[in-house]
Amino acid sequence: MAAAAAAAAVGGPQQSQPELPAPGLALDKAATAAHLKAALSRPDNRAGAEELQALLERVLSAERPLAAAAGGEEAAAAGGGGGPGAAEEEALEWCKCLLAGGGGYDEFCAAVRAYDPAALCGLVWTANFVAYRCRTCGISPCMSLCAECFHQGDHTGHDFNMFRSQAGGACDCGDSNVMRESGFCKRHQIKSSSNIPCVPKDLLMMSEFVLPRFIFCLIQYLRDGYNEPADVSSEKDLNKVLQLLEPQISFLEDLTKMGGAMRSVLTQVLTNQQNYKDLTSGPGENACAKKSHEKYLIALKSSGLTYPEDKLVYGIQEPSAGTSTLAVQGFAGATGTLGQVDSSDEEDQDGSQGLGKRKRVKLSSGTKDQSIMDVLKHKSFLEELLFWTIKYEFPQKMVTFLLNMLPDQEYKVAFTKTFVQHYAFIMKTLKKSHESDTMSNRIVHISVQLFSNEELARQVTEECQLLDIMVTVLLYMMESCLIKSELQDEENSLHVVVNCGEALLKNNTYWPLVSDFINILSHQSVAKRFLEDHGLLVTWMNFVSFFQGMNLNKRELNEHVEFESQTYYAAFAAELEACAQPMWGLLSHCKIRETQEYTRNVVRYCLEALQDWFDAINFVDEPAPNQVTFHLPLHRYYAMFLSKAVKCQELDLDSVLPDQEMLMKLMIHPLQIQASLAEIHSNMWVRNGLQIKGQAMTYVQSHFCNSMIDPDIYLLQVCASRLDPDYFISSVFERFKVVDLLTMASQHQNTVLDAEHERSMLEGALTFLVILLSLRLHLGMSDDEILRAEMVAQLCMNDRTHSSLLDLIPENPNPKSGIIPGSYSFESVLSAVADFKAPVFEPGGSMQQGMYTPKAEVWDQEFDPVMVILRTVYRRDVQSAMDRYTAFLKQSGKFPGNPWPPYKKRTSLHPSYKGLMRLLHCKTLHIVLFTLLYKILMDHQNLSEHVLCMVLYLIELGLENSTEDESDEETSVGGPERCHDSWFPGSNLVSNMRHFINYVRVRVPETAPEVKRDSPASTSSDNLGSLHNSGTAQVFSLVAERRKKFQEIINRSNSEANQVVRPKTSSKWSAPGSAPQLTTAILEIKESILSLLIKLHHKLSGKQNSYYPPWLDDIEILIQPEIPKYSHGDGITAVERILLKAALQSRMNKRIIEEICRKVTPPVPPKKITAAEKKTLDKEERRQKARERQQKLLAEFASRQKSFMETAMDVDSPENDIPMEITTAEPQVSEAVYDCVICGQSGPSSEDRPTGLVVLLQASSVLGQCRDNVEPKKLPITEEEQIYPWDTCAAVHDVRLSLLQRYFKDSSCLLAVSIGWEGGVYVQTCGHTLHIDCHKSYMESLRNDQVLQGFSVDKGEFTCPLCRQFANSVLPCYPGSNVENNLWQRPSNKSMQDLIKEVEELQGRPGAFPVSISSETNLSKEMESVMKDIKNTTQKKYRDYSKTPGSPDNDFLFMYSVARTNLELELIHRGGNLCSGGASTAGKRSCLNQLFHVLALHMRLYSIDSEYNPWKKLTQLVEDMNSQLGNEEQQPEVPILYHDVTSLLLIQILMMPQPLHKEHFTCIVKVLFTLLYTQALAALSVKCNEEDRSAWKHMGALKKNTCDAEKSYEVLLSFIINELSKGKLYHEEGTQECVMITPIAWSPESMEKYLQDFCLPFLRITSLLQHHLFGEDLPSCQEEEEFSVLASCLGLLPTFYQTEHPFISASCLEWPVSPFDIITQWCFEIKSFTERHAEQGKALLIQESRWKLPHLLQLPENYNTIFQYYHRKTCSVCTKVPKDPAVCLVCGTFVCLKGLCCKQQSYCECVLHSQNCGAGTGIFLLINASVIIIIRGHRFCLWGSVYLDAHGEEDRDLRRGKPLYICKERYKVLEQQWISHTFDHINKRWGPHYNGL
Repeated sequence: MAAAAAAAAVGGPQQSQPELPAPGLALDKAATAAHLKAALSRPDNRAGAEELQALLERVLSAERPLAAAAGGEEAAAAGGGGGPGAAEEEALEWCKCLLAGGGGYDEFCAAVRAYDPAALCGLVWTANFVAYRCRTCGISPCMSLCAECFHQGDHTGHDFNMFRSQAGGACDCGDSNVMRESGFCKRHQIKSSSNIPCVPKDLLMMSEFVLPRFIFCLIQYLRDGYNEPADVSSEKDLNKVLQLLEPQISFLEDLTKMGGAMRSVLTQVLTNQQNYKDLTSGPGENACAKKSHEKYLIALKSSGLTYPEDKLVYGIQEPSAGTSTLAVQGFAGATGTLGQVDSSDEEDQDGSQGLGKRKRVKLSSGTKDQSIMDVLKHKSFLEELLFWTIKYEFPQKMVTFLLNMLPDQEYKVAFTKTFVQHYAFIMKTLKKSHESDTMSNRIVHISVQLFSNEELARQVTEECQLLDIMVTVLLYMMESCLIKSELQDEENSLHVVVNCGEALLKNNTYWPLVSDFINILSHQSVAKRFLEDHGLLVTWMNFVSFFQGMNLNKRELNEHVEFESQTYYAAFAAELEACAQPMWGLLSHCKIRETQEYTRNVVRYCLEALQDWFDAINFVDEPAPNQVTFHLPLHRYYAMFLSKAVKCQELDLDSVLPDQEMLMKLMIHPLQIQASLAEIHSNMWVRNGLQIKGQAMTYVQSHFCNSMIDPDIYLLQVCASRLDPDYFISSVFERFKVVDLLTMASQHQNTVLDAEHERSMLEGALTFLVILLSLRLHLGMSDDEILRAEMVAQLCMNDRTHSSLLDLIPENPNPKSGIIPGSYSFESVLSAVADFKAPVFEPGGSMQQGMYTPKAEVWDQEFDPVMVILRTVYRRDVQSAMDRYTAFLKQSGKFPGNPWPPYKKRTSLHPSYKGLMRLLHCKTLHIVLFTLLYKILMDHQNLSEHVLCMVLYLIELGLENSTEDESDEETSVGGPERCHDSWFPGSNLVSNMRHFINYVRVRVPETAPEVKRDSPASTSSDNLGSLHNSGTAQVFSLVAERRKKFQEIINRSNSEANQVVRPKTSSKWSAPGSAPQLTTAILEIKESILSLLIKLHHKLSGKQNSYYPPWLDDIEILIQPEIPKYSHGDGITAVERILLKAALQSRMNKRIIEEICRKVTPPVPPKKITAAEKKTLDKEERRQKARERQQKLLAEFASRQKSFMETAMDVDSPENDIPMEITTAEPQVSEAVYDCVICGQSGPSSEDRPTGLVVLLQASSVLGQCRDNVEPKKLPITEEEQIYPWDTCAAVHDVRLSLLQRYFKDSSCLLAVSIGWEGGVYVQTCGHTLHIDCHKSYMESLRNDQVLQGFSVDKGEFTCPLCRQFANSVLPCYPGSNVENNLWQRPSNKSMQDLIKEVEELQGRPGAFPVSISSETNLSKEMESVMKDIKNTTQKKYRDYSKTPGSPDNDFLFMYSVARTNLELELIHRGGNLCSGGASTAGKRSCLNQLFHVLALHMRLYSIDSEYNPWKKLTQLVEDMNSQLGNEEQQPEVPILYHDVTSLLLIQILMMPQPLHKEHFTCIVKVLFTLLYTQALAALSVKCNEEDRSAWKHMGALKKNTCDAEKSYEVLLSFIINELSKGKLYHEEGTQECVMITPIAWSPESMEKYLQDFCLPFLRITSLLQHHLFGEDLPSCQEEEEFSVLASCLGLLPTFYQTEHPFISASCLEWPVSPFDIITQWCFEIKSFTERHAEQGKALLIQESRWKLPHLLQLPENYNTIFQYYHRKTCSVCTKVPKDPAVCLVCGTFVCLKGLCCKQQSYCECVLHSQNCGAGTGIFLLINASVIIIIRGHRFCLWGSVYLDAHGEEDRDLRRGKPLYICKERYKVLEQQWISHTFDHINKRWGPHYNGL
């Protein structure tokens, strides 16, 4: 170490070392520390200081090289064993001990914290942290708050949002420079410094001694570890060094968190120059320190930095020991150029290797820049620490440490100055970095904290030349990637531009520096200094000119370009960020009159830079053809400052405008861009690829338009208002290359444009003129008017959501301009112009967002097509706006036809721009308009309605803005001196409109029809035979005219006559007169603009003499001309409106119009149809015919579908069936007919060629989610709330089955329950049928189809060929007749006993099936394969419940459970009851009938042994009860009272031969009802208490001998109680009883209700089954009478039953044998069981059968509550906070989406959970995105969000971070789709997830 100074002060540590025995020290650090602290506390603390120094010298010895793991000796010496890691640990331990002065470190921390005066939060966070920004409270737009401070503060009603930090940041709570105090949180509101006691001296005394050494040690490590990175491997070394230093830096970071007291000690240490000097003053006796210092110097040198001589810097101070050696090194003066570095280090030569080829721009003052760029002198630890932080490319830990110190004010200033001092070095490191993105973020993380504070920024600007440094550094940075500009004069150009292909621009590497610059310019005090400093402005314009003309596009004329460069992204981003945003920043400070001087400065230097640029590219007057650059930042600076000057500073425009010649030059390039836009849209640039379209679109796109196209158009408007109008107009048509088209002749030659592009280029030119003349954005509109116009334009194109509007309205691009999007004016304007359409939900449709749509009066008065055209990125948006306008007019009855764009009145012009209107009153324009009107009237080719529309628009604009007043114009009209060129006498449009033109001389190709005519004799009085007056070809010398004007202007401005400007006359651009094959012809015209308009009216209306001046009928019109009738309409209306305005403007015009109308107009020439038009007409006709054909087809298709639906549905529900015929005659048996949707044939399903229903099989756990309470569970949002699945239907059934399996025989258990509550198979169909062989070939074709499908054909998935519904199997239709049902439905008079016998016999008969399985038919094969599909649909664990795997009982259980699942689900779809009756929608699509056939066929394979058949137990008495019980070893069978009755029903029915007779069905139901009723009574008896039981027992015994005892529940109940009490069932009284049920007072009514509720589920399922099997309708009823209605429908109630007295459920009983005997028999089984297991016996008796409908979890109102809890929650599996947390909306489980940490057997957690929780269906809410994702099997889709913001919009990925609220309708839709299993049908965008979610 550099111990010289220490030695001098302390008397040499060498001697003091032996005094401290090393091993002892290691053992007792605390004692040593306490001893030292005591020694230091004495007044004479020299000895103590010596001891401490010596100790630190040893403990923190940096002599161990970091990498040497073998370095054991020193480690041992310091009292630690092992490698360097251990030693580091040891050193840290020592430091902690010493700081605490012998006490405990934690106590020390707590003690220091007590003195924390923290008024600032200052919490530092890194990327991806969730923070908040409140615009209402922020002073600086960069203000941010941590979540804690935000929620502790009061921000209700504020404009805030949550955001994910990109670069990291720090919490500003408590900092009044950055935010208003009203927004501080509770903790930081109190200015707490006053009541914090003073820090006791001895507390931090040790820290002051220890920390300098510690930090120096850290710096030495950093020096040692650094090797100049020449390759990637050394970067890895750097990371290694950083990893080793992690504990040290963390230690420092922890110190900063101790609060203000410790921070001020650290500040002292870091900024104290003496300390630094003492410790690092170069070579002393210590070799290690010497080496370390040398490494430091090498690092400095290799960074291209010099270390100035100490003498120079310190001056008077004594030279330190190191000086001489430095001087020898010979690079102290550093007067060399920028790249003066070791030649070995090539990367750093900063572009010098290209100096030969490039012109390097000379900077304003060499010496100053040299010092900025190349000199660094470190005087404190802080400075060197920052140096290494930069060298190591901003390690996150170091950044956080440096930022954590910022709450200390003194440190903040010191650090900011240090940061500025290193600014150039930061830029160099950044440029070389391989990880520039990460580094950029870290730099901005620091700089934004420093420069957002105006006070600080001002101080640094004044003291450290911050602005000079920034501008110079930016300039140097860009200089490294300059190339020669190829614009204009490629050979001799002296201009250099940035090369957009370089990494620097492509990767936005310049972003952090530019962002800092923009940030400091937002402070007024800093910006003022910038605007006052002429040198800086010159440098800055120099910088901007690097971007002027970058990314030049050259039009490809022959080949398509091979490689489409994408550099334009970089170019647009660079202009926006590096040029436009600083410009907007500066403009925001030029708002008032007092700032005029600033504007003058900027404009002056901007013009100078422009002049230099024109000189550099050798520009005279003609732009080079076929090239365009979209980047003219200098023009735009100039334009925007001009606009500001006139609008806000009341500057006289002419005082800041240059001479005419400069104006002419200025307009050329922006005009070139406008022409190129038209060319690009006319497909003239198609060979340049798509990217050129991309550029044209970006140029007008909302984020760029007000920094690009708007200033360009404004600049053109300024030029137009000051230049000669004829010159300007002719320039426009020449730039747009349509001069040759503007001829009266019907044919012409265009030398510069292909015929196919002429029309669109002409449209482009006229549209441009209309925009130029009618746009008022910078010419007088107020900010609010602009906002309103922008908003109306966007809303007219399409309805918009609130956020897309915010995005589309070009706000001031500089975020700090104070115009905040979403500010007050935005909302108020929005509510003025638009109506909010709340989100609507079409079931099964797309989720709509909340939209804003224009109000009717906006369409009526404010729709502005010009603004729409200017703002559309895609041309189709203009069409969309017009379509919407048309629709509005039709709907409101204002205009029925196809309207033209309406003409909109403009805001009045600002006086400075009045000259712009001269364009409308110049002869050149009038000639063009006249020519075009004539051509349109004569049907010349290449003209369109759009052209006419624009021509009329221009005429109307001219009439609206006419200047001369009438009287003057009336008198001078005869003056011949006005008429110098035969076209028009004057320049005023109003008078020129009525001027008749008789003859025009034109130049035409010799083939033109005009040539044949002879030149007519002069007839008109105007035409005195002199040809020059009969109409010279004036208009075609547009180009020549423009040259002449240009020459004049230049000659005027150049007084020296000898300077002749060479006009560019390359043959390409000469006037088209040079083409030899042209000849001259003279046309007779004899029209004026007015007469052409009137003829046009006739032409448009298709009637002769259709125009009649309206004022002849109604003189009022002339007095109050604003008539709504003219405001909307088509061309006819437009012409009428123009004529009316013309008549209003002058009496002469009015008279002439009347005259023209009086003359009988000659017939219009018949319309010749050109080939092109014929083509379009043909197209129209063809389209019409195609439409008709399509309609016909669709109608035919619909009728076929309808008939098909009817036939197909008959199978399921023959509602429209033949009425029940109770005749004995056999009716005609008609077989069911099916249509195959593939081959289109109809026919019955046969055994050889079976037909099948298209079905989708899916496993479902919806049933298992039913609970017994109505309220859905809430999603947990705190640690306390948890959801336990004990009370779900699935859990209850599982418990029951495992209980039965414990005590009873396995095979019998599997018949006593149903499974499928979880993972049951649900079968649904779309109702379409197909032949199974057709389906197989269809699947084959899908397999060979390479198109990417959303489903996997290998898994048997397909979409229904007709309705495209998703499906995965085909269910064979059982061959049979339609009417068979009726045969079996005739009522029989058989007695119950007979029927019972028949049922028993039928069940015993094996395979009584028309199709015997032994004969393998196609049908039976298909039935087998579909059964396999059904089994494979669900997982094995949901099928196998038997204890012996693979037992047939399993399959048996599974099959009848499939039927159960489908019935139960249909019941849920009907709302959980059958009150609504009828065949519901589910019924229409039900395939239960077919499914039953398939299941029955397979169930018959497993015949139940007759002795086990429960049917016997139900209908017969057994002689010897005891024999039934079985032996002790063998487990008994399940007692019949524990059986699930619904399962028994399905088993009985499926075991019968199909088709089933109705009477047998009814018989089975009656028998089972008796069992059910007995179960109900038994359960009731267990539920009530002892007294109730004895009372009932007694009461029932009395009634036992009455006539209908067996139908009275009292009797039966008392009998059951009697029987069951023989066992031990009722004995376990007391304890258990209270827990199970709350005691209720049982009244007869409540008992009756209990019994009915117990039986209802069975009745519902049975009725559904009957409905499907026999096609009977379900009656509808009230809820209270559901029981009786269903009972009578099932035939349980005798028909003669009277309903007067209250209904009693017992009356439905019909016992097959004496009830008392059979009940005794049933109870006996239970009795023997309960003797051993009373508890379980009781539990099994009480079956919970009243399940409520399933629901998803209930979500909280506000999304933030979910987000705050879950986004920081740790995963239960891996205990980390997941990157993408998600929560299951069915059960509330928290999972990691895509989290590899929780992967099990290659399944990620969400997929795994979807299988366990929903049998393959999962519904997850993604916490960080607020969207819901659905997993269905192997596919997934994004469903959308159920949380919307205040404007009804989703916020996917929480990008906007606005508060979100639950949308209950959407959530209902989601729940509905889940319950009805329709995710697959409704959501369209599915993709495979490969188990990776």
